[in-house]
Amino acid sequence: MPHPIGADPRPLTAEPLALDLLNTRWADAEGAHDLLDSETGLALWLSSTPVREQLAPLSTTADGATLGRLLETRTALEALVAAATEDRTATRGAMAALNEVLAHGRIRRALGADGLPESVVEVDDPSWGPSWYAADNWLRLVADRPDRIRPCANDACVLHFYDVSKNGTRRWCSMAGCGNRAKAQRHYARRTGTGA
Repeated sequence: MPHPIGADPRPLTAEPLALDLLNTRWADAEGAHDLLDSETGLALWLSSTPVREQLAPLSTTADGATLGRLLETRTALEALVAAATEDRTATRGAMAALNEVLAHGRIRRALGADGLPESVVEVDDPSWGPSWYAADNWLRLVADRPDRIRPCANDACVLHFYDVSKNGTRRWCSMAGCGNRAKAQRHYARRTGTGA
């Protein structure tokens, strides 16, 4: 069902752009959801504060071309994150798909008017912009701390996060949601003696 423009309905936002794109799919008590099931949902995603800030240099339209390219990119990222969390080796198909997205953009380095170096992202077509930025963000995450890209420890949750905790021990997409449910289940199991 298409989502109206308004508040972002997703339970986890403000992750790095690549993971925020992955988190446009989620599940809750009402079932599975996909924010990118329509151009209306795409407009909501593009207008959400964290995404808007990460795509600040872009002027992007929520149209069918942009949506299609984002869905392809999300599929590649899903395969890459699954491979990274399961056996640490990415599939060649997912790597090729992400490299195809990256082939539609580049960073042009130049000397700016103030005499300082600047980097400008150029994409083949504006509809590639959000996808290219998400793919580039993935490269940064895996270059920096690939072990900090994690799925939520709740088996029923499909969300991912980038663990920025000091000790790198975050397990849940959020303590208010999945973390509290796990604590409540453990408490119930202890009280009733039913096991974890």
